[in-house]
Amino acid sequence: MLTHLRANAVLVGLTMLMCCVAYPLTLLGIGQAAFPEQANGSLLTNANGQVIGSRLIAQAFAHDGYFWPRPSAVDYNAAASGGSNWGASNPKLRERAEKQLALFRVTPLPADLVTASGSGLDPHITLRAARVQLSRVAAARSAPSTEIDAVLTARAVTPQGSEPLINVLELNAELNQRWPRSIPIRGPE
Repeated sequence: MLTHLRANAVLVGLTMLMCCVAYPLTLLGIGQAAFPEQANGSLLTNANGQVIGSRLIAQAFAHDGYFWPRPSAVDYNAAASGGSNWGASNPKLRERAEKQLALFRVTPLPADLVTASGSGLDPHITLRAARVQLSRVAAARSAPSTEIDAVLTARAVTPQGSEPLINVLELNAELNQRWPRSIPIRGPE
């Protein structure tokens, strides 16, 4: 019986060593070698080398000189990723939609400026949603709206045949480089 216990203990120890140490370290090494930027969080830095956020996670922007992302059901907290699961009959969803509509005072408003994404952390807005915000951002930055619109067009990507999308953090970082009059993007706190 002692032989069986020893064999089982060795088997459990080797299995844990392989599954909890060797396998994760192998994947970490492959990720760092093949995809270093993605493996480290797709972080975006400013001109001073300070991290201002991740290209993959939305963050809140309140200043008029910035393009605003979609609303977030989790208050842009990456540790709490998830949707609100509010149905169309839920008064909280109506209140949030009314609040968003009041911010923009434009109809029709693109749906992504009124509704949160499934994760609450979608870093992209549609090109249409960005153009709704164009005059506000241009006025706050004292920049020509035609030049900012050219940046929007250049940054728009159309993945898998969907509507053109723009990464809000990357867009705001580029605007800070071109028209640095606004408050700087803050890094994670």
